[in-house]
Order: sequence, then C-alpha cells, then structure tokens
Amino acid sequence: MADRALERFEALFGPEFGHGKAFELTGLRGALSALGEPHTNLAPTIHVAGTNGKGSTIAFMRAIAEAAGLRVHAFTKPHLHRLQARFLVTGAAINDDALIAAAERVHAVAPKLTQFDAQVAAAFLLFSEAPADLVLLETGMGGRDDSTNLIAAPALSVITPIALDHGDVLGESLSAIAAHKAGILKPNTPAIIARQSPEARDVIEAEAARVGAPLFRHGAEWDAYANAGRLVVQTETRTLDLPLPTLNGAHQIDNAGLACAALLNWRDFDEGAFAAGVTWARLPARLQALTRGPFSAPIRASGGEVWVDAGHNAHAARALAQALQHMKARRPAPTIAIVGLRARKDAGEFIAALAQGIDQIIAAPLGDDHIAPSQLVALAQQQNINATTAPSLAAAMQNAALLPAPRVLICGSFLLAAEALAAESAQKI
Repeated sequence: MADRALERFEALFGPEFGHGKAFELTGLRGALSALGEPHTNLAPTIHVAGTNGKGSTIAFMRAIAEAAGLRVHAFTKPHLHRLQARFLVTGAAINDDALIAAAERVHAVAPKLTQFDAQVAAAFLLFSEAPADLVLLETGMGGRDDSTNLIAAPALSVITPIALDHGDVLGESLSAIAAHKAGILKPNTPAIIARQSPEARDVIEAEAARVGAPLFRHGAEWDAYANAGRLVVQTETRTLDLPLPTLNGAHQIDNAGLACAALLNWRDFDEGAFAAGVTWARLPARLQALTRGPFSAPIRASGGEVWVDAGHNAHAARALAQALQHMKARRPAPTIAIVGLRARKDAGEFIAALAQGIDQIIAAPLGDDHIAPSQLVALAQQQNINATTAPSLAAAMQNAALLPAPRVLICGSFLLAAEALAAESAQKI
C-alpha cells in the first residue's frame, strides 16, 4: 500500500535528510512564526532526548497517562511502515488526509524546509489544534540543535541512556554526544535522567548547573529495579510496586522506571495507572516475538522462536545479547542473529557486543545504503562467530530454519525490522 503522506512530503520538501543534515533552524523558526507560533500553544510537553530507549520510554509514558484518563499527543521517529505513525493525535495515528493538509500548510509559508523540519512544523500544527492534556516529543537527533528543541518551556526534560551513535554528526566521544543531548535542558524545568556513563553524566550535570535545571538522576534521586517478579520504582517521596513491563528485555525495566519517575515528577497519578501503563505499553520491533504469521511459521513449527529488534548500535546490541543470554538459560537453543546494518553504523562495535549472546550470524542486505554482508561476516569471524551471507531476509530465514528449534533474532536496522514485520503479517510496504 502506498504511503500517501510520505509521498506528499517528499514531493513538497524532497527526500528526508540523512544524518548529514546541517543543524540550521532559521527556516523552521520563520515557518512557525508564519503559522502563528503553534509550538507555543501546546499542552504540557515532555521533551525526550537520548541515544537508546526514547521510543520505549515514550510508549510507557503514553500508556500510563492514557490509563489515567489523559488525552495524549506524541511525535516520534523513525516509523516502521507509514509516516503517519510518527504523529499520534489523542492516542491515534493521524490519517493521511490530515497529515497531507498540514504538510501543505507548512509548504505554503516555507517551501524550502528540510523534510524533517516540515514534519516537526506539521506536528506542532496538529497538536496545537487538537485539545490534549500532554504532548510527548522525541528529538530527531542530538538535542541542542534539533528541530524539536524550539519548545522553550517544556513541563519536563527526559534524557535516556547516551551511547556512541551518529558520530559523523554528533561527535566521536560520549562527552560530545552528551553535549548535544543535554542541550534540551531548560531553566527551572525538571530533568529526569536515565543511568549514564560517568563521561555523559558529567556533561549533563554541568549543563544542568549552567542553565539552572533541577536534576533527578537514576541511582541518585530515583531508582528502578526488578524484585521478586515486580518492578519497584522509588523516588524521594514515593514508592511504586508494579507488575513487570510487558515489553521484553531487562533494559525495559530501566525504560519503564524512567517513564514512571518522569510522570511522578509531573503529576500525582494513582498507582493503578502506573501498573496498567507498564503492562499495556506496546512498541513494535523492540525485542518483539513473532508468534502467528507465515514468515516465522517454519521456525516455530520446529519448536523455535523468532524475535525482531530495531536496535542498531553497540549499546542496543549489548542489551540484546543480555536478553538472549537470559533466554538461553531458560531454553538452550542455537541462537542465530540475522543482521543488516546501514552504512554509517559502527559494525565492528555492534557485532562485538552482539557476539556475547549468539552462536551464528547470517548477514543480509538492506538496499543501497548498507554495510556489505561480506564485511559483516568478516567482523563476526574476528569475534570467533560462525557467519554466512544470504541474498535476502527471506533466504536468511530459510537458512536459519535448517537448524533444530533455533532462536532467531532479526536486528540491526529499522529497515530490516520493518521488512520482517511486514512479511509476518503478509503486508506490502
């Protein structure tokens, strides 16, 4: 099915810039001014930056807020199948016609915006014109110079774990990347911070002190951990005893805890809303099991499992490796990672991290902008991991199905994850 909204954005503004996009917000500022400053007329807004966990943290916050009866708008990226998924208006993806109309209104006043800037302007328009109680706003990349950072006074700033990624734009060190992420901090706006490496934490703390942003840090002002099959979230004033998150992986304990700590800082929700939210939250391609479609059927028929995750950097790969180790402790099985990575990713670090939880890699192509499967094989062999190539994702699955009751993880890119999910539901993308 054609993505009408994406086609219209591309026709109006050109293809979306890749990670080489220069940070330049003058055009977007002018567009928002011409549109009547919609970004100043939003419901209380929680602004989320970080390297990993942004989407999951927003999914948890959204589910908790909706369980409490709030109307929620959200802007996230990237999308898996259709552009409209980036724009949630009162909890539902915007329809193509409304999104196209917003794009055309933006184009009428600012025809030379980049596509992402135009998407942000469209989100601000849509959110300003539909009543809501809360806006959840995810940065595109970085933070300090990101298009979403034109929100001058958010209700909260949230920073998820910071790791090495997009080094060609944000810098090759954690401190350089953290400086971008910490740029969302605002004077007198509480900042809820995930657990960070010391290098990133020092940058965040220095920036918070400079701008006057109160900090609420994981492991200091709040904590979250699993205990006796429950999720415990503690702040200086309250303790929540909740079910474990439905989203898979130990890293989701931290993401759910971050979401709870943020909302506790904003509003005094009933514990029932937190309990419902952490179990209701859903997010495709985050260690998602394929359980009923034709794509995974041959492997499931032998007693195997198929999982899909869009993680694409070393930090995400370490979390996946840990999750796979826990799965192996429950059911020993040959574990195969079907991997495809885009050209700008640090494939060596990704493979090295993932190697701790797998037995074999099958490298698959992604299209034009990808790391050659043969290169991924060479990197895997350096880690003493058996590795082969396949000409397609479908062929990789056929190869994996030759093993007895395997555990298969498809990972490395949103593109590969989207292809797997579409095949499982027999959809065309």
